[in-house]
Amino acid sequence: MLADFFEYDFLRHTFLTGLLIGIIAPLLGTFIVVRRLSLLADALSHVTLAGIAFGLFLDKKFAVGVTPLYGGMAFSVLGSIFIEKLRGVYHAYQELAIPIILSGGVGLSLIFISLADGFNTELFNYLFGSVSAVSKQDFLSIAGIAIFIVIIITLFYKELVTLSFDEEHAKVSGIHAKRIHLLFIVLTALVIAASIRIVGVLLVSALMTLPVAASMRLARGFKQMMFLSIVFGELAVIIGLISGYYLSIPPGGTIVMVSIIILLLSIALKRITWKPRKVREA
Repeated sequence: MLADFFEYDFLRHTFLTGLLIGIIAPLLGTFIVVRRLSLLADALSHVTLAGIAFGLFLDKKFAVGVTPLYGGMAFSVLGSIFIEKLRGVYHAYQELAIPIILSGGVGLSLIFISLADGFNTELFNYLFGSVSAVSKQDFLSIAGIAIFIVIIITLFYKELVTLSFDEEHAKVSGIHAKRIHLLFIVLTALVIAASIRIVGVLLVSALMTLPVAASMRLARGFKQMMFLSIVFGELAVIIGLISGYYLSIPPGGTIVMVSIIILLLSIALKRITWKPRKVREA
């Protein structure tokens, strides 16, 4: 793969994009898991699929030249805004907003996929990821999104952490909770839209939650958990991409399976390190 990496541009774009996704997906996923919004990624991924199918439909029927990735981003951001609005409508049952948007995303996806004459190779690549699907334009767009997300998280780190652990305290402290949460959910939408080229729509939520779940077993603080989740995410992406390349299968599946193996190893390591303590205490 190393020789092919220097020879083929699409492999370089895919690998570099994977490295970026391995950073921003677990980075934002840390806040998602702490806030108990793990299903948010699933909901927005299905809305993103609707946008991709809509882009494919426009391109096929009207030849407008719309890149499906941008259609997915637009739908994902709109879905995130609708989720925030619905959270305000159902104030006592805010989690209800997520399955509502998820259901709408699935329904729209089926409609637009049917209008675009069903499944094809390009849609399959969006569903499960592809080693050869990342173009230079996609890479530059995702790089821009990654830089933007890192900058925003750096600027609003304290506000995001405070909201994640104690929303009431954040409001009392003068933090604009609604604005910060809207910003957070839009960032989540952008990460999901950016990740689908590598991991695929149906598996992108796994890259945002599995590395975080593994790091939670080993980390002793929030910052350490964030750092370990990025390390585990990068390992999963690198090993998954290489495995997918040599096995000629979509990288999304291999990335997720590597993430699960890392999670199981972290659980086992935690149990091993805790057993001697229990014996000594007994």
